Amino acid sequence: MRKIILPFCILVIVFSGCVSTQRSISVERHRDQMDHDLEEVENLIVPLEAAGEDARRMQNEITLAREAINRLEESASIDAYFSGSLIAWSGRLSILEGRLNEASRLLRYSQAAAAGNVPSIILEIRLERDPVRRLEMIEGEIAISAQHSSAPGFGELQIERGRTLLEMNRFTEAAGAFDTAFSTEISGIYRESYLRDRNRAWEMRNTGSAAAGTIGVLVQDGISWNDCIVIARNETQLLRFLSGGRNLSETEFFNLLIERGFIPFSQDVNLYEWPVSRPARTDMVSRAGAAWFIWHLYAEARADRGLLTRYSARFATGPNPRSPIADIPPLSPFFDSILGCVETELMHLVDGRNFRPSEAMRGAELLAILRRIDN
Repeated sequence: MRKIILPFCILVIVFSGCVSTQRSISVERHRDQMDHDLEEVENLIVPLEAAGEDARRMQNEITLAREAINRLEESASIDAYFSGSLIAWSGRLSILEGRLNEASRLLRYSQAAAAGNVPSIILEIRLERDPVRRLEMIEGEIAISAQHSSAPGFGELQIERGRTLLEMNRFTEAAGAFDTAFSTEISGIYRESYLRDRNRAWEMRNTGSAAAGTIGVLVQDGISWNDCIVIARNETQLLRFLSGGRNLSETEFFNLLIERGFIPFSQDVNLYEWPVSRPARTDMVSRAGAAWFIWHLYAEARADRGLLTRYSARFATGPNPRSPIADIPPLSPFFDSILGCVETELMHLVDGRNFRPSEAMRGAELLAILRRIDN
């Protein structure tokens, strides 16, 4: 009898171990699937959050994110952290949809389901309108994590810190926060989505002395001719030759600059004759238009009008005119301005060969260039 019982006991132990192992594997697979599902939602919502106000025009992307959340809610897991996180992501999407009351309601549900889950912490921060109070909340959460870069949510909190500091025009600190976030094990979607804000913060970090009326212009992705006038008037002395110390309006400056050829009638480098119609003060400025404006101010500041034809006389004369810049025709009206800006290192070739004349000009870049000329 003992000989029969012993093998049977061994068999039971082995079988129990197999069942336990299978359950562990099943649980692990389930957790992996939950992590994958939350990552899918994160990858859909984070780029929308990074887009800011532009997210309102991204209705297709918002719809896709909402459909993904609805699909996961229908097969919701009994796991508390998963449920709480999914509810929080739904709340963050509700903010983008303009449904703040719904977002607040979902925050309460998320916290009840799983207190302290990272998406709900970020949701609560984003619901705070006052940037000063928001920064206090972020700093408090970072302090709780003891500032360990490996702590859950540390990278996400640094992203929120960078966003808030950027909103408060504390650019150097914002740049540092974004770099700290990127140095953690945070998902790559954050780097892809917030790299533009990080670069903007670094670009703006030396503009702390700019007048209050200029800062709003500098943080934009593009600038108009009116913005160029505001920057040059508020931050340099380069337009005093027009005003003579008088307090001229932007319209008056614009008209004088047009009359004296400091603003071109077109920004197309491939045109060889100016159009009849004048540009508008609200027209957005390309890199080509900015180069024209910059080079004419440079020549005026040095009292050397010969700079305006210096390069075409060298490269664009003779039977076979040539251009050292791949995307700037040698007979273009912009040839001298662009070559002059590049040779004096006021502007640069984007990839070492091309100037990219049609790309938008950034205000912070223009300010840095005009300050160099003014000094």
